[in-house]
Amino acid sequence: MPSDQNIRNRVVLVGAGPGDPDLLTIRALRMIEQADVIVHDRLVTDEILSLVPDHVEKVFVGKAPGRHILKQEEINALLFELACKHKLVVRLKGGDPFVFGRGSEEAEFLLKKNIPFEVVPGITAAAGCGAAARIPLTHRGVARSVRFVTGHYKEGADLDIDWASLNDPEMTVVIYMGLQNLDSIAENMIKAGRAANTPAAIIENGATPAQRIAYTTLERLPETKRQGDFKPPSLLIIGHVIDVAQILNHE
Repeated sequence: MPSDQNIRNRVVLVGAGPGDPDLLTIRALRMIEQADVIVHDRLVTDEILSLVPDHVEKVFVGKAPGRHILKQEEINALLFELACKHKLVVRLKGGDPFVFGRGSEEAEFLLKKNIPFEVVPGITAAAGCGAAARIPLTHRGVARSVRFVTGHYKEGADLDIDWASLNDPEMTVVIYMGLQNLDSIAENMIKAGRAANTPAAIIENGATPAQRIAYTTLERLPETKRQGDFKPPSLLIIGHVIDVAQILNHE
């Protein structure tokens, strides 16, 4: 293993957004074009990877529910090893690196290893997929706050969420990685007091040509998932902003 002292190379944690290459920031595109090596996740689309110059090495470290190419600790070690060899390592992540992307864990590891790092923000799924589906996250008189929640914890761990804190009818709840535990999520939210008929939506492959949207209610979310055979990556949005979205999508 290379020494971790006096390293001048750097790692840039880049948010690739929800999948549409047109939604990349200019800074993100510059980093992709200048990279010596790119370490990318499963959620980085082929369209975005096609922007990587041919001479740049691409390393896939994607994760899916129950299937990890590399554990997080191994990804951390890989970033360090690559940073010892290359001037610019780009860690390319779907969405935003610091929103349920473990970017802060990687940044913390790099800091301990004396590896300079930079963070390039990306459009997180809640904003990108919501906009692509014409679902506002806030709307005057309808929703005055937004809550981002992860619907998936570490392997084997139960969801430990303060369900009662999600009860405000003027709060939009956006759940990332929630399909696997959807039955439990809907049940717990209703038991804690959120109205069963609260409007909800599932967005699969948001902001891409493969985008699918289903409107439903909190109570019927699990049934809608099964009937529509929705698969990851899918985002759940719960709240009365869905009523606004149905107006905006009426053509």
